[in-house]
Amino acid sequence: MNTKLPAPIPRLTMITLGVSNMRASIAFYEALGFTRKLAASGEAVAFFETGGTALGLFPWDLLAQDVTLPQDPRPRGFRGMTLAWNCSTAEEVDAVLDFAISKGASLLKPAHATDYGGYSGYFSDPDNHPWEVVVAPGIEVGDDRRVHLPD
Repeated sequence: MNTKLPAPIPRLTMITLGVSNMRASIAFYEALGFTRKLAASGEAVAFFETGGTALGLFPWDLLAQDVTLPQDPRPRGFRGMTLAWNCSTAEEVDAVLDFAISKGASLLKPAHATDYGGYSGYFSDPDNHPWEVVVAPGIEVGDDRRVHLPD
């Protein structure tokens, strides 16, 4: 390992989800209120502003091919990751879950008090990507829609 090279600045800039139906997934994320950017890409790829890291949608089979992993069998169970929608209050968690369900999400786990003093529930998008909707002690969401973590 060459230690003379400066370390790059670590950053997570994009989360790209493989989806089965681009049109339906684009409509779902627009219905949740995320702002689509670079819409000229049509249904080839979709990008959404999230207030921080951007969200991308890409056809499942093409994304699997791009990362050189088999696309089948598609996991129906837990995939080892979740997305999160952090909130400021328990009432906001309930409202977000209700809203997401009204836009076509599936409820995975109703909102409940957590053992760490928070409040959390889960929904899944049309391709079963799980989203946690949560208010967690010490984690704040600013007016800039960004998560602010304490030191």
